[in-house]
Amino acid sequence: MATPGTQAPLNEAKLNEFMGKAIGDMGAAMSASLIAIGEQLGLYKAMADGTKLTSAELAKKTGTTERYVREWLNAQAAGGYVNYDAASNSYWLSPEQAFALAQDDSPAYLPGFFLAAVSVAHDVENLLRAFKSGDGIGWHEHHHWLFEGTEKFFRPGYNANLIANWIPALDGVEAKLKRGANVADVGCGHGASTIIMARAYPNSAFTGYDYHSGSIERARTLAEHAGLGNRVVFEVASAKAYPGSDYDLVTFFDCLHDMGDPVGAARHVFRSLKPGGVWMIVEPRAEDSIEGNLHPIGRIFYSASTMICTPASMSQEVGLALGAQAGEKRIREVVMEGGFQHFRRAAETPFNLVFEAKR
Repeated sequence: MATPGTQAPLNEAKLNEFMGKAIGDMGAAMSASLIAIGEQLGLYKAMADGTKLTSAELAKKTGTTERYVREWLNAQAAGGYVNYDAASNSYWLSPEQAFALAQDDSPAYLPGFFLAAVSVAHDVENLLRAFKSGDGIGWHEHHHWLFEGTEKFFRPGYNANLIANWIPALDGVEAKLKRGANVADVGCGHGASTIIMARAYPNSAFTGYDYHSGSIERARTLAEHAGLGNRVVFEVASAKAYPGSDYDLVTFFDCLHDMGDPVGAARHVFRSLKPGGVWMIVEPRAEDSIEGNLHPIGRIFYSASTMICTPASMSQEVGLALGAQAGEKRIREVVMEGGFQHFRRAAETPFNLVFEAKR
């Protein structure tokens, strides 16, 4: 053991192991922007059928410049995101790579995450100031790729789970939605969750609320494209001020922990529900202890929470800053303080916990 003021001797094997980990992270950090570029320019989608393409062929197919595309492809091949055939000097996607990179309706679609991850690079100077001042950074203050990337990343998981697993796990909710219910989707962003529910339950009425006007405008456009413009409504409103007191179901998807006053939001939900109504809360998966979250998924969530979720909460009134890894115990405390008497974990995935709250 080193004495105070001295440094312990280096273990060369442990140093090499750590440097290997860091090199992997260095490659991942540089590749994040390239994945975002591939998504925005349609490069992955142009390779989705698995046909081998040269860099010139891919550039022609996507209306891009061959020299840039060639370098992009080589970086992707070095990272294992595309495959390279030296004999034909061509590149292709395996079915598995295409499923994760080129099919935006697949439950494994990844590029949306990288759009969001790259967006926060624009915020580093603001974060440096926030770390020192304790000020927050509002969701609306981020680069627009955060909003787009968040919708594209979460939508596949909602597509896979929301109708098939999460709603059926709630007490009596599925039957109400099939008959005809009134639903508020709070913190809806671009409206992915709202649109999925509206499409599945045509007898019910859905209103999506978000304080970010730009997201609401985009949600309205996406609803029109989905042919749901006359069955779903999107309005600008906060979680503590959205209108109505006759909802059968209120939903919060991956947003309660972002709120400055989640207890105040819980109280408002309580007041807005009909007797027998249900609040569904979807949150990032987390254990109650720090050590329980020290794994690769926890690393992703803690990182996002440092740069996005915690600053968002601290920019608002109260600024409770639950963070994306608050855990079930802390979420339960917030919900019960809001007046609810019933709280349970209704469903879960490797990335999410789904809670049910009732009066």
